[in-house]
Amino acid sequence: MSRTATHLTRILALIPWVIAHPGSSVDDVCARFGYESTRDLLRDLDLVFVCGLPGYGPGDLMVAYVEDDQVIVDMADYFASAPNLTAAESLALLAAGMTVLASGQGSDELGSAVDKLGRALLPDADEMLFVDMDAEPELAETLRKAAVEGRVVEIEYTGLARGEHTVRDVEPWTVYASMGNWYVSAHCRRAGGERVFRLDRVRRATVRDETFVPPSPRPEPPIGYVATEDDVVATIELRRGALWVLEYYRLEVVERSEDSAVVRFSTYEPLVAAQLLLRLGPNATLLDGPQVAAALATLRTSLLTRYAAF
Repeated sequence: MSRTATHLTRILALIPWVIAHPGSSVDDVCARFGYESTRDLLRDLDLVFVCGLPGYGPGDLMVAYVEDDQVIVDMADYFASAPNLTAAESLALLAAGMTVLASGQGSDELGSAVDKLGRALLPDADEMLFVDMDAEPELAETLRKAAVEGRVVEIEYTGLARGEHTVRDVEPWTVYASMGNWYVSAHCRRAGGERVFRLDRVRRATVRDETFVPPSPRPEPPIGYVATEDDVVATIELRRGALWVLEYYRLEVVERSEDSAVVRFSTYEPLVAAQLLLRLGPNATLLDGPQVAAALATLRTSLLTRYAAF
């Protein structure tokens, strides 16, 4: 989570708690929400003070301040109870919770919350909704421990695009799961910068005695896709009905006109680009990318086989 998101999350948790616990002292609030100083709390209360509902007149804005060592939040009754989620939002929340649990990183509290939400939303959720993630690979714990201890790790890595086996020293920062795969974000000394490595492509990891000083705070895993030199690259022509892709994905635009665009699409997995092409249908054409073409042919055959079965 980014620093801004962490900051906002704390404020959004603080407001309803203070409303539900009138008379809470500054020390209680600081201890509960991890404020290092009263000054940090006061800064957040000043930010809340100028927020409110549309209209933004004196009667629409929250009041937040400290008086006689008590934290007071007033005129914010809309925070007193949780908002009602739509069916789509509830389902997305349930799926996200199940994904964290399937990754093996969920807490008992999360498991209980997911169970309650599942029973309320889908009485037979276990039969209707299933999240499958690969179990945490053995290398994950090795790299996670090295990250905590600040130890350099030598890895042997297989790049998908070229099929090359490279040996490189990395300074691991974070081990995490995303989109069904496990990754480690690290500073790669061979590349001279931040890189993300899929753990199922790490053939060997040897922890060295050499140590490093990690950045503070440690960079969060990248949001969205970060291209690397090991990527598969596909050149795709997008027509008018597919130009939304330019805003949704990180692409290199080769040519652009009012009605079309030629782009280079980088991905760690050919199937990702193949699925996008299949979704775009006649609005996109693969101009170059043999690995993506092979994945697209396999995907089409698989779908046709399923339709034929019906």
